[in-house]
Amino acid sequence: MIPIKCPHCKVGLKVDETKIPEDIVSFKCPKCKREIPISYLKQKAGNDAESETLVISPKVKKEGVGRLTVLQDPDTPRQEFPLNEGIVIVGRKANASTASICIQTNDRTMSRSHLRIEVKKNPKGGYFHCLSDNNSKNNTLYNGKCIKSGDVVVLKDNDEIVMGHTAVRFNE
Repeated sequence: MIPIKCPHCKVGLKVDETKIPEDIVSFKCPKCKREIPISYLKQKAGNDAESETLVISPKVKKEGVGRLTVLQDPDTPRQEFPLNEGIVIVGRKANASTASICIQTNDRTMSRSHLRIEVKKNPKGGYFHCLSDNNSKNNTLYNGKCIKSGDVVVLKDNDEIVMGHTAVRFNE
């Protein structure tokens, strides 16, 4: 049970996070009947009672949903990163990076928060991976084609993504 406050009427609630279905994005406050948005994170970062969004950990952490392999070049060593259900921001490792996957590289053309991958469960029980550019300065290439702002691409096995001069391969 986690204590929360409705961001609208400020009523105190206790929520059993294990009983919240993974596919919902909000629930109604029992007092004011307004929506309380929720967000699933890989780690519980602590709840801010004044926050507009209730942050909870998923009931079961899904491992091995997909992976990114950074292809080695003179500026970048080979690296592998597992993907899990939820939203992942990928970028260059730096002190001020807000990315959840930080790639060790000397490639300054890669932004610190270069792209976004959202991993969602499909109705058949598998997963699909939605790729979008995260307002990077030097754009993102998907299989040699530039992803424009607002474009969303569903990744397939062995797709190649280029951030700056750094290439990454996606595998399911």
